[in-house]
Amino acid sequence: MQQLVKDTNAWACYDCGKCTATCPVARVGGSLSPRRHVLTANLGAQNDPSRDDTLFSCLTCSLCEVRCPAEVSYTGLVRHLREAAFDAKIEPECPHGGALQSVMRMMAKGGTQQDRLGWLTDDLKTEPNEGEVFLWTGCTGYYDAFFPEFGMKTVEGTKATVRILNHLGITPVVSPEERCCGHDLLWNGDRKSFEALARHNVDLVRSSGAWMVVTPCAECARTWKMDYEPFFEGRAPQVVHLTELLAERLDDLRLDSNGMSRVTFQDPCRLGRHLGVYDAPRQVLAAIPGIELEEMRSSRHRAACCAGGTWGNCDRFAKRIQIDRLREARATGAEVLVTACPKCQIHFRCAMKDPNYESEISIEMRDVAEVVASALAT
Repeated sequence: MQQLVKDTNAWACYDCGKCTATCPVARVGGSLSPRRHVLTANLGAQNDPSRDDTLFSCLTCSLCEVRCPAEVSYTGLVRHLREAAFDAKIEPECPHGGALQSVMRMMAKGGTQQDRLGWLTDDLKTEPNEGEVFLWTGCTGYYDAFFPEFGMKTVEGTKATVRILNHLGITPVVSPEERCCGHDLLWNGDRKSFEALARHNVDLVRSSGAWMVVTPCAECARTWKMDYEPFFEGRAPQVVHLTELLAERLDDLRLDSNGMSRVTFQDPCRLGRHLGVYDAPRQVLAAIPGIELEEMRSSRHRAACCAGGTWGNCDRFAKRIQIDRLREARATGAEVLVTACPKCQIHFRCAMKDPNYESEISIEMRDVAEVVASALAT
Protein backbone atom coordinates (compact mmCIF):
# COMPACT_ATOMS: atom_id res chain seq x y z
CA MET A 1 0.00 0.00 0.00
CA GLN A 2 2.86 2.38 0.79
CA GLN A 3 4.27 1.97 -2.73
CA LEU A 4 0.84 2.61 -4.27
CA VAL A 5 0.45 5.77 -2.20
CA LYS A 6 3.85 6.92 -3.43
CA ASP A 7 3.26 5.98 -7.09
CA THR A 8 -0.09 7.81 -7.26
CA ASN A 9 1.10 10.83 -5.26
CA ALA A 10 -1.67 10.15 -2.74
CA TRP A 11 0.71 11.07 0.09
CA ALA A 12 0.58 14.70 -1.13
CA CYS A 13 -3.20 15.02 -0.61
CA TYR A 14 -4.10 18.39 0.96
CA ASP A 15 -7.40 17.04 2.31
CA CYS A 16 -9.07 20.01 0.60
CA GLY A 17 -12.03 18.01 -0.71
CA LYS A 18 -12.00 19.51 -4.21
CA CYS A 19 -11.99 16.01 -5.69
CA THR A 20 -15.23 15.01 -3.98
CA ALA A 21 -16.82 18.39 -4.72
CA THR A 22 -16.03 17.85 -8.41
CA CYS A 23 -16.93 14.15 -8.61
CA PRO A 24 -19.94 13.66 -10.95
CA VAL A 25 -21.28 10.79 -8.85
CA ALA A 26 -21.05 12.72 -5.57
CA ARG A 27 -22.68 15.78 -7.15
CA VAL A 28 -25.83 13.85 -8.04
CA GLY A 29 -26.20 12.30 -4.59
CA GLY A 30 -23.94 9.26 -4.67
CA SER A 31 -21.94 8.34 -1.58
CA LEU A 32 -18.64 8.10 -3.49
CA SER A 33 -15.90 10.22 -1.92
CA PRO A 34 -12.54 10.28 -3.71
CA ARG A 35 -11.06 12.11 -0.73
CA ARG A 36 -12.07 9.28 1.60
CA HIS A 37 -10.40 6.69 -0.64
CA VAL A 38 -7.19 8.71 -0.76
CA LEU A 39 -7.14 9.28 2.99
CA THR A 40 -7.89 5.62 3.71
CA ALA A 41 -5.04 4.57 1.43
CA ASN A 42 -2.74 6.93 3.32
CA LEU A 43 -3.72 5.25 6.60
CA GLY A 44 -2.36 1.92 5.37
CA ALA A 45 -3.45 -1.67 4.98
CA GLN A 46 -5.23 -1.83 8.35
CA ASN A 47 -7.97 0.26 6.78
CA ASP A 48 -8.11 -1.61 3.45
CA PRO A 49 -9.72 0.78 0.93
CA SER A 50 -10.26 -2.07 -1.55
CA ARG A 51 -13.10 -3.19 0.74
CA ASP A 52 -14.95 0.10 0.37
CA ASP A 53 -18.34 -0.64 -1.21
CA THR A 54 -18.19 2.60 -3.23
CA LEU A 55 -14.92 1.68 -4.95
CA PHE A 56 -16.70 0.55 -8.12
CA SER A 57 -18.95 3.62 -8.17
CA CYS A 58 -16.07 5.68 -9.54
CA LEU A 59 -16.43 6.44 -13.26
CA THR A 60 -12.62 6.81 -13.57
CA CYS A 61 -13.41 9.90 -15.63
CA SER A 62 -10.44 11.83 -14.12
CA LEU A 63 -12.50 14.99 -13.61
CA CYS A 64 -11.33 15.07 -9.99
CA GLU A 65 -7.72 15.09 -11.17
CA VAL A 66 -8.34 18.29 -13.13
CA ARG A 67 -9.18 20.05 -9.85
CA CYS A 68 -6.63 18.36 -7.57
CA PRO A 69 -3.95 20.89 -6.52
CA ALA A 70 -1.68 18.06 -5.30
CA GLU A 71 -1.81 16.18 -8.63
CA VAL A 72 -2.98 12.95 -7.02
CA SER A 73 -3.59 10.21 -9.61
CA TYR A 74 -6.91 9.15 -8.18
CA THR A 75 -7.87 6.99 -11.16
CA GLY A 76 -4.54 5.20 -10.87
CA LEU A 77 -5.23 4.60 -7.19
CA VAL A 78 -8.72 3.29 -7.92
CA ARG A 79 -7.52 0.94 -10.65
CA HIS A 80 -4.95 -0.70 -8.39
CA LEU A 81 -7.39 -0.90 -5.48
CA ARG A 82 -9.83 -2.67 -7.79
CA GLU A 83 -7.16 -5.21 -8.62
CA ALA A 84 -6.85 -5.94 -4.90
CA ALA A 85 -10.63 -6.16 -4.65
CA PHE A 86 -10.81 -8.54 -7.62
CA ASP A 87 -8.18 -10.78 -6.03
CA ALA A 88 -10.40 -10.84 -2.94
CA LYS A 89 -13.36 -11.95 -5.13
CA ILE A 90 -15.01 -8.54 -4.96
CA GLU A 91 -16.47 -7.34 -8.26
CA PRO A 92 -19.00 -4.72 -9.34
CA GLU A 93 -22.59 -5.65 -10.03
CA CYS A 94 -22.52 -5.73 -13.81
CA PRO A 95 -25.67 -4.87 -15.75
CA HIS A 96 -27.00 -7.07 -18.55
CA GLY A 97 -26.09 -10.17 -16.56
CA GLY A 98 -22.40 -9.55 -17.00
CA ALA A 99 -22.67 -10.94 -20.54
CA LEU A 100 -20.13 -8.54 -22.02
CA GLN A 101 -17.61 -9.34 -19.31
CA SER A 102 -18.09 -13.04 -20.01
CA VAL A 103 -17.39 -12.52 -23.71
CA MET A 104 -14.26 -10.51 -22.89
CA ARG A 105 -12.94 -13.26 -20.62
CA MET A 106 -13.69 -15.88 -23.26
CA MET A 107 -11.55 -13.88 -25.68
CA ALA A 108 -8.79 -13.69 -23.08
CA LYS A 109 -8.74 -17.48 -22.78
CA GLY A 110 -8.61 -17.89 -26.56
CA GLY A 111 -9.91 -20.73 -28.70
CA THR A 112 -13.24 -19.00 -29.39
CA GLN A 113 -14.22 -18.64 -33.04
CA GLN A 114 -15.32 -15.08 -33.79
CA ASP A 115 -17.08 -13.57 -36.79
CA ARG A 116 -15.02 -10.39 -36.61
CA LEU A 117 -15.36 -9.40 -40.26
CA GLY A 118 -19.07 -9.98 -40.82
CA TRP A 119 -19.65 -6.24 -41.18
CA LEU A 120 -17.22 -5.79 -44.07
CA THR A 121 -18.83 -5.06 -47.43
CA ASP A 122 -17.37 -5.42 -50.91
CA ASP A 123 -16.76 -1.69 -51.31
CA LEU A 124 -14.39 -1.58 -48.31
CA LYS A 125 -10.75 -2.31 -49.10
CA THR A 126 -8.87 -4.08 -46.31
CA GLU A 127 -6.09 -6.61 -45.79
CA PRO A 128 -6.56 -9.54 -43.39
CA ASN A 129 -2.94 -10.15 -42.39
CA GLU A 130 -0.21 -7.70 -43.38
CA GLY A 131 0.05 -4.00 -44.11
CA GLU A 132 1.51 -0.70 -42.96
CA VAL A 133 -1.58 0.54 -41.09
CA PHE A 134 -3.55 -1.64 -38.68
CA LEU A 135 -7.15 -0.59 -38.04
CA TRP A 136 -8.11 -1.54 -34.50
CA THR A 137 -11.88 -1.82 -34.77
CA GLY A 138 -12.78 -2.51 -31.15
CA CYS A 139 -15.92 -4.30 -29.96
CA THR A 140 -18.57 -2.39 -31.91
CA GLY A 141 -19.99 -5.57 -33.44
CA TYR A 142 -20.64 -6.96 -29.98
CA TYR A 143 -22.19 -3.71 -28.77
CA ASP A 144 -24.70 -3.66 -31.62
CA ALA A 145 -25.63 -7.30 -30.97
CA PHE A 146 -26.08 -6.76 -27.23
CA PHE A 147 -28.14 -3.55 -27.45
CA PRO A 148 -30.61 -3.85 -30.35
CA GLU A 149 -33.30 -2.14 -28.27
CA PHE A 150 -31.33 1.10 -28.46
CA GLY A 151 -31.06 0.97 -32.24
CA MET A 152 -27.30 0.70 -31.89
CA LYS A 153 -25.30 0.90 -35.10
CA THR A 154 -21.85 1.65 -33.74
CA VAL A 155 -20.39 -0.62 -36.42
CA GLU A 156 -21.39 2.09 -38.93
CA GLY A 157 -18.64 4.19 -37.39
CA THR A 158 -16.20 1.36 -38.08
CA LYS A 159 -17.33 1.09 -41.69
CA ALA A 160 -17.02 4.85 -42.04
CA THR A 161 -13.47 4.64 -40.70
CA VAL A 162 -12.49 2.19 -43.45
CA ARG A 163 -14.10 4.42 -46.09
CA ILE A 164 -12.14 7.41 -44.83
CA LEU A 165 -8.87 5.49 -44.79
CA ASN A 166 -9.53 4.19 -48.31
CA HIS A 167 -10.24 7.77 -49.39
CA LEU A 168 -6.79 8.69 -48.07
CA GLY A 169 -5.21 5.90 -50.08
CA ILE A 170 -4.81 3.57 -47.11
CA THR A 171 -5.79 -0.10 -47.24
CA PRO A 172 -5.75 -1.03 -43.56
CA VAL A 173 -5.23 -4.39 -41.96
CA VAL A 174 -8.51 -5.54 -40.41
CA SER A 175 -7.80 -8.85 -38.73
CA PRO A 176 -10.25 -11.65 -37.97
CA GLU A 177 -7.97 -12.48 -35.02
CA GLU A 178 -8.46 -9.15 -33.23
CA ARG A 179 -9.72 -9.47 -29.68
CA CYS A 180 -11.05 -7.01 -27.11
CA CYS A 181 -8.33 -4.59 -26.00
CA GLY A 182 -9.13 -5.48 -22.38
CA HIS A 183 -9.93 -1.95 -21.26
CA ASP A 184 -12.98 -2.86 -19.17
CA LEU A 185 -11.37 -5.90 -17.58
CA LEU A 186 -8.32 -3.87 -16.57
CA TRP A 187 -10.39 -1.10 -15.01
CA ASN A 188 -12.53 -3.64 -13.15
CA GLY A 189 -9.45 -5.22 -11.59
CA ASP A 190 -9.02 -8.35 -13.74
CA ARG A 191 -5.38 -7.79 -14.66
CA LYS A 192 -4.71 -11.43 -15.54
CA SER A 193 -7.32 -11.45 -18.32
CA PHE A 194 -6.19 -8.03 -19.49
CA GLU A 195 -2.58 -9.16 -19.80
CA ALA A 196 -3.61 -12.22 -21.83
CA LEU A 197 -5.48 -9.97 -24.27
CA ALA A 198 -2.65 -7.45 -24.41
CA ARG A 199 -0.06 -10.10 -25.27
CA HIS A 200 -2.25 -11.56 -28.02
CA ASN A 201 -3.08 -8.20 -29.54
CA VAL A 202 0.47 -6.87 -29.46
CA ASP A 203 1.73 -10.06 -31.12
CA LEU A 204 -1.03 -9.75 -33.74
CA VAL A 205 -0.05 -6.22 -34.71
CA ARG A 206 3.66 -7.05 -34.63
CA SER A 207 3.12 -9.99 -37.01
CA SER A 208 1.25 -7.72 -39.45
CA GLY A 209 4.29 -5.51 -39.93
CA ALA A 210 2.19 -2.39 -39.31
CA TRP A 211 3.99 0.75 -38.16
CA MET A 212 0.76 2.53 -37.20
CA VAL A 213 -2.37 1.50 -35.29
CA VAL A 214 -5.47 3.61 -35.96
CA THR A 215 -8.65 3.21 -33.92
CA PRO A 216 -11.98 5.07 -33.86
CA CYS A 217 -12.53 4.00 -30.24
CA ALA A 218 -11.34 6.32 -27.46
CA GLU A 219 -10.98 3.47 -24.97
CA CYS A 220 -8.95 1.33 -27.38
CA ALA A 221 -6.74 4.34 -28.12
CA ARG A 222 -6.12 4.91 -24.42
CA THR A 223 -5.36 1.24 -23.81
CA TRP A 224 -2.96 0.91 -26.74
CA LYS A 225 -1.17 4.17 -25.98
CA MET A 226 -0.87 3.92 -22.21
CA ASP A 227 -1.48 0.37 -21.00
CA TYR A 228 0.14 -1.78 -23.70
CA GLU A 229 3.55 -0.11 -23.45
CA PRO A 230 5.07 -2.79 -21.14
CA PHE A 231 4.13 -5.51 -23.64
CA PHE A 232 6.11 -4.14 -26.58
CA GLU A 233 9.57 -5.51 -27.25
CA GLY A 234 11.66 -3.22 -29.36
CA ARG A 235 10.02 -0.55 -31.47
CA ALA A 236 6.33 0.05 -30.77
CA PRO A 237 3.93 1.14 -33.52
CA GLN A 238 2.58 4.67 -33.57
CA VAL A 239 -0.92 4.64 -32.07
CA VAL A 240 -3.46 7.32 -32.99
CA HIS A 241 -7.13 7.90 -32.54
CA LEU A 242 -8.80 8.37 -35.91
CA THR A 243 -9.36 12.09 -35.31
CA GLU A 244 -5.63 12.63 -34.72
CA LEU A 245 -4.80 11.13 -38.10
CA LEU A 246 -7.52 13.11 -39.86
CA ALA A 247 -6.43 16.39 -38.27
CA GLU A 248 -2.96 15.83 -39.74
CA ARG A 249 -4.34 15.08 -43.20
CA LEU A 250 -7.16 17.58 -43.57
CA ASP A 251 -5.88 18.79 -46.93
CA ASP A 252 -6.05 15.26 -48.31
CA LEU A 253 -9.62 14.66 -47.13
CA ARG A 254 -11.27 17.11 -49.58
CA LEU A 255 -14.45 17.55 -47.56
CA ASP A 256 -17.76 18.84 -48.92
CA SER A 257 -20.95 19.88 -47.15
CA ASN A 258 -22.93 16.94 -45.81
CA GLY A 259 -26.05 18.92 -44.99
CA MET A 260 -25.29 19.26 -41.29
CA SER A 261 -25.20 22.71 -39.73
CA ARG A 262 -25.16 22.97 -35.94
CA VAL A 263 -23.46 20.17 -34.01
CA THR A 264 -22.04 19.74 -30.53
CA PHE A 265 -19.26 17.42 -29.43
CA GLN A 266 -18.95 15.04 -26.49
CA ASP A 267 -15.36 14.82 -25.22
CA PRO A 268 -14.82 11.17 -24.22
CA CYS A 269 -12.97 10.91 -20.90
CA ARG A 270 -10.38 8.53 -22.35
CA LEU A 271 -9.68 10.68 -25.41
CA GLY A 272 -9.76 13.98 -23.54
CA ARG A 273 -8.61 13.93 -19.93
CA HIS A 274 -6.68 10.66 -20.25
CA LEU A 275 -4.93 11.33 -23.59
CA GLY A 276 -5.21 15.11 -23.86
CA VAL A 277 -6.79 15.01 -27.33
CA TYR A 278 -9.21 17.94 -27.56
CA ASP A 279 -8.30 19.91 -30.67
CA ALA A 280 -8.17 17.13 -33.28
CA PRO A 281 -11.89 16.24 -33.40
CA ARG A 282 -12.83 19.92 -33.39
CA GLN A 283 -10.43 20.69 -36.24
CA VAL A 284 -11.93 17.86 -38.27
CA LEU A 285 -15.51 19.01 -37.69
CA ALA A 286 -14.58 22.63 -38.44
CA ALA A 287 -13.14 21.54 -41.80
CA ILE A 288 -16.55 20.38 -43.05
CA PRO A 289 -18.26 23.23 -44.95
CA GLY A 290 -21.48 24.37 -43.32
CA ILE A 291 -20.87 22.83 -39.91
CA GLU A 292 -20.91 25.11 -36.89
CA LEU A 293 -19.69 23.61 -33.62
CA GLU A 294 -21.70 24.69 -30.57
CA GLU A 295 -19.79 23.93 -27.38
CA MET A 296 -21.63 22.64 -24.33
CA ARG A 297 -21.39 24.51 -21.04
CA SER A 298 -18.76 22.05 -19.82
CA SER A 299 -16.37 20.93 -22.51
CA ARG A 300 -12.78 19.91 -23.11
CA HIS A 301 -11.00 19.16 -19.80
CA ARG A 302 -14.15 19.99 -17.83
CA ALA A 303 -16.52 17.93 -19.98
CA ALA A 304 -19.08 15.79 -18.19
CA CYS A 305 -18.72 12.02 -18.47
CA CYS A 306 -21.26 9.75 -20.19
CA ALA A 307 -21.26 7.86 -16.86
CA GLY A 308 -20.71 4.51 -18.53
CA GLY A 309 -17.46 3.61 -16.88
CA THR A 310 -16.73 -0.07 -17.39
CA TRP A 311 -20.29 -1.45 -17.46
CA GLY A 312 -20.18 -1.50 -13.67
CA ASN A 313 -21.76 1.89 -12.99
CA CYS A 314 -25.22 1.53 -14.48
CA ASP A 315 -27.38 2.89 -11.66
CA ARG A 316 -29.67 5.81 -10.89
CA PHE A 317 -26.71 8.13 -10.38
CA ALA A 318 -25.33 7.30 -13.82
CA LYS A 319 -28.72 7.99 -15.37
CA ARG A 320 -28.88 11.37 -13.63
CA ILE A 321 -25.43 12.29 -14.99
CA GLN A 322 -26.44 11.22 -18.50
CA ILE A 323 -29.70 13.14 -18.40
CA ASP A 324 -27.94 16.30 -17.21
CA ARG A 325 -25.35 15.97 -19.98
CA LEU A 326 -27.99 15.49 -22.66
CA ARG A 327 -29.76 18.59 -21.37
CA GLU A 328 -26.50 20.46 -21.91
CA ALA A 329 -26.33 19.15 -25.45
CA ARG A 330 -29.91 20.19 -26.19
CA ALA A 331 -29.30 23.63 -24.68
CA THR A 332 -26.69 24.40 -27.35
CA GLY A 333 -29.35 24.31 -30.04
CA ALA A 334 -27.34 21.71 -31.93
CA GLU A 335 -29.11 19.26 -34.20
CA VAL A 336 -26.56 16.48 -33.77
CA LEU A 337 -24.47 15.27 -30.83
CA VAL A 338 -21.19 13.97 -32.25
CA THR A 339 -19.15 11.42 -30.31
CA ALA A 340 -15.70 9.87 -30.71
CA CYS A 341 -16.36 6.85 -28.50
CA PRO A 342 -18.91 4.05 -29.10
CA LYS A 343 -19.62 3.72 -25.38
CA CYS A 344 -20.69 7.35 -25.09
CA GLN A 345 -23.23 6.70 -27.80
CA ILE A 346 -24.54 3.55 -26.14
CA HIS A 347 -25.03 5.13 -22.72
CA PHE A 348 -26.64 8.30 -24.03
CA ARG A 349 -29.00 6.32 -26.27
CA CYS A 350 -29.94 4.22 -23.26
CA ALA A 351 -30.76 7.37 -21.26
CA MET A 352 -32.86 8.72 -24.12
CA LYS A 353 -35.10 5.64 -23.87
CA ASP A 354 -36.35 6.78 -20.45
CA PRO A 355 -40.02 7.70 -21.08
CA ASN A 356 -39.89 10.30 -18.31
CA TYR A 357 -37.22 12.34 -20.09
CA GLU A 358 -37.28 11.17 -23.71
CA SER A 359 -38.87 14.28 -25.20
CA GLU A 360 -36.64 16.57 -23.14
CA ILE A 361 -33.24 15.04 -23.85
CA SER A 362 -33.47 13.22 -27.18
CA ILE A 363 -31.02 14.35 -29.85
CA GLU A 364 -29.61 12.74 -32.98
CA MET A 365 -26.24 11.09 -32.35
CA ARG A 366 -23.49 10.31 -34.84
CA ASP A 367 -19.96 9.02 -34.57
CA VAL A 368 -17.38 11.52 -35.79
CA ALA A 369 -16.26 8.98 -38.41
CA GLU A 370 -19.79 8.84 -39.84
CA VAL A 371 -19.93 12.62 -40.00
CA VAL A 372 -16.64 12.82 -41.87
CA ALA A 373 -17.42 9.92 -44.22
CA SER A 374 -20.68 11.59 -45.24
CA ALA A 375 -18.70 14.69 -46.24
CA LEU A 376 -16.07 13.00 -48.40
CA ALA A 377 -15.85 14.55 -51.86
CA THR A 378 -16.74 12.07 -54.59
